[in-house]
Amino acid sequence: MEIMKKFNFYKFSPLTIRRITNFKANKRGLWSLRIFSIIFIIAMFAEFFMNDKPLLMSYKGELLAPVFFDYPEEKFGGFLAKTDYRDPIISQEISSNGWIIWPPVRYHYSTINYELPVPAPSPPTYMLNKVDRCVNYSNYSNDDDCTIWNWNWLGTDDQGRDVLARLIYGFRLSILFGLVLTSLSSLIGILAGALQGYFGGLVDLISQRFIEVWTSIPSLYLLIIISSVIVPSFWLLLFILLLFSWVSLVGVVRAEFLRARNFEYVTAARALGVSSFKIMFKHLLPNAMVATLTFVPFILNGSIVTLTSLDFLGFGLPPGSPSLGELLAQGKNNIHAPWLGLSGFFGIAIILSLLIFIGESIRDAFDPRKIFK
Repeated sequence: MEIMKKFNFYKFSPLTIRRITNFKANKRGLWSLRIFSIIFIIAMFAEFFMNDKPLLMSYKGELLAPVFFDYPEEKFGGFLAKTDYRDPIISQEISSNGWIIWPPVRYHYSTINYELPVPAPSPPTYMLNKVDRCVNYSNYSNDDDCTIWNWNWLGTDDQGRDVLARLIYGFRLSILFGLVLTSLSSLIGILAGALQGYFGGLVDLISQRFIEVWTSIPSLYLLIIISSVIVPSFWLLLFILLLFSWVSLVGVVRAEFLRARNFEYVTAARALGVSSFKIMFKHLLPNAMVATLTFVPFILNGSIVTLTSLDFLGFGLPPGSPSLGELLAQGKNNIHAPWLGLSGFFGIAIILSLLIFIGESIRDAFDPRKIFK
């Protein structure tokens, strides 16, 4: 009762409370979840942290939100259809007739810095001396803009784009891709494994032979062939990988259903006339989910690694997309710019390590033999 009052888990069963308590007691997993949540929130709302558009501004008494709406340059005395707020003339015009609130990092993942003090890829700004740092910021109004707000904290890539912005946007793309792929793969894999394990016999035999043949198809070669014909998009790449990734959970769910389908409570439910669908998804599936949930974080890891590998090889997302694999490829092609490879390596290593620690904590929380104090 004290634990229930402490965490306010009045609606949870004692078993769920024990699992949550065990997860909270695992400090490594708990802190990994907290750090991952912070990174995930920043990545999901990256436009408010890293953008080449102001968050909010006032111009001639009118309140504008460029982060949400596009305004033509003629509104600020120009003639172009799209406003470049980093243009010193436009920035000076707005500052003279109002005020601007910028994001902490004034670069979008696609923003090209044309005023780099050294040729791209340029090193992180703090590695340059004061004179070089302020070359491309001489048109800004104060020294703070010169020394802080426009820094490339992790340098730029070989096209002059900010590495930190591309890293954060790449996190978002990789995590969303992994979550969607993992969710769809798990849904199809659980359904297929449940049907095989519950009905068994000929259904199981034919399904297993089909899976053996299906998994023998070289998915990488298939992706290379498709990439040579059309440029893969986010959804096309997701669909192709989904065709081969759904089998990852089939074996686990199938084994749980095969083990439990002849239990006494299942036999009693059949004798009472309960439908097979209800038995599978109301009585058997909750027991199978215990083993299934422990694999989900690792499948998510594998999905992110797969996308990163394809982007690294050049068979992934379209060119220009914020990709962790593309950042690693730039590091390989520009050995004289170690900040590219190091940024990509540590970015992927951190996110994968956090997911592994979270997955281990979930696995231990569902293990009845482990009790944390």
